[in-house]
Amino acid sequence: MTDEAGPWLVVGLGNPGREYAGNRHNVGFMVADLLAGRLGARFGRHKRAVAEVAEGRLGFGGPKLVLVRPLTYMNLSGGPVVALAQFHKIPADRVIAVHDELDIPYGQLRIKLGGGEGGHNGLRSMSKSLGTKDYVRVRFGIGRPPGRQDPADYVLSDFSTVERKELEFLVDRAADVVESVVTKGVEPTQNAYHGA
Repeated sequence: MTDEAGPWLVVGLGNPGREYAGNRHNVGFMVADLLAGRLGARFGRHKRAVAEVAEGRLGFGGPKLVLVRPLTYMNLSGGPVVALAQFHKIPADRVIAVHDELDIPYGQLRIKLGGGEGGHNGLRSMSKSLGTKDYVRVRFGIGRPPGRQDPADYVLSDFSTVERKELEFLVDRAADVVESVVTKGVEPTQNAYHGA
């Protein structure tokens, strides 16, 4: 498959800094890192956006991916995303946001085009900056916090020991989902992964 329609912008949502690296809120960064490894690409600071970017193609002559890790905090992610979308001339329907999702049980992945932000500050910032909600979301289920734990504290805490046993597999699966959206489309990807 060629990329006659142009590249895709794949945004791994997270917070910059070592102290956030293992947080549930940073699962988007984890997926972006794995995708960069698959492409044989390295992240580097972009000259026109507050973000790290890695670029490569899926397979020989396949679609081009522009992988993004915003270096702003989550609630300001939209600025770097829109700057890179404009720089690469990528329309919103070819933008994929990979993010944590409280309302989906841990280990489940959901794909959707458009819709609400569900209280996710990174998505809210992206929607506002892009001027639309019509971009693809790869939603990585992290589940609800236990007991009365504040959701903000929960997303900014590391995955549990039990969760970490499956995390590598699930991040790999999320990367597969991103590749499927790019090569096959949203609906076929939903059909393949929502039942799994």
